[in-house]
Amino acid sequence: MNYEDILYEVADHVATITINRPRVMNAFRARTCDELIHAFREAGYDRQIGAIVLTGAGERAFCTGGDQSDHEGQYAGGRGVVGMAVEEMHTAIRDAPKPVIAKVRGYAIGGGNVLATLCDLTLAGESAIFGQVGPKMGSVDPGFGTAYLSRVVGEKKAREMWYLCRRYTAAEAKEMGLVNAVVPDADLDGEVVRWCAELVERSPTAIALAKTSFNADSESIRGLGGMAFQAVALYYGTEESKEGVAALKEKRPPDFRKRM
Repeated sequence: MNYEDILYEVADHVATITINRPRVMNAFRARTCDELIHAFREAGYDRQIGAIVLTGAGERAFCTGGDQSDHEGQYAGGRGVVGMAVEEMHTAIRDAPKPVIAKVRGYAIGGGNVLATLCDLTLAGESAIFGQVGPKMGSVDPGFGTAYLSRVVGEKKAREMWYLCRRYTAAEAKEMGLVNAVVPDADLDGEVVRWCAELVERSPTAIALAKTSFNADSESIRGLGGMAFQAVALYYGTEESKEGVAALKEKRPPDFRKRM
């Protein structure tokens, strides 16, 4: 596959997958999702790779979720229930039989926050900012982004993140269990290299079995999310949801209740 939206590099038994759309804060479109799915499958089944790193290009953002400029009731031009293969992308991260590390600088917001949550480990620079925006945007991730998040940070905190759409510093994210370690931004690359060096020394089969076991405990969320994304697809066609996208483009506060 010829990649346009991501970069794929392998060094020292580590595959690094970089969302390369810095002009839109590494927001993903349909093609981005397809490329990420392909890259995670390539890395996941390469026996020479012991760890996978997911990150975003530039200093401003890890990922800010779906590209709203590509969203008109449905995301344009892609597979999946909502016009992007989001569910399949999440599955590719979980099913890769290798530990996946999210390397986060800047914003990990919305769907980007979901990606950081789904990765096996998350290492953040001090600049990292985490949070959800769905109810501000006329959107929601009703699968791993909600149910699995509650397992990671606790149900009360997960509900706070989704209902209020607040933003959280890297230190706050570490305190709630969303992040494994926080270091100065200048030290983040080196810290990720050190964690990966430890991982590639471990038994790949043992790690694959451990990851499968961890995933089995939350596997029911996959089915729940698949069903709920059907509802999200219908929701995207409503005036209420479209108001969120319109408000963003017009740089004004949304008025959802007038569109219900």
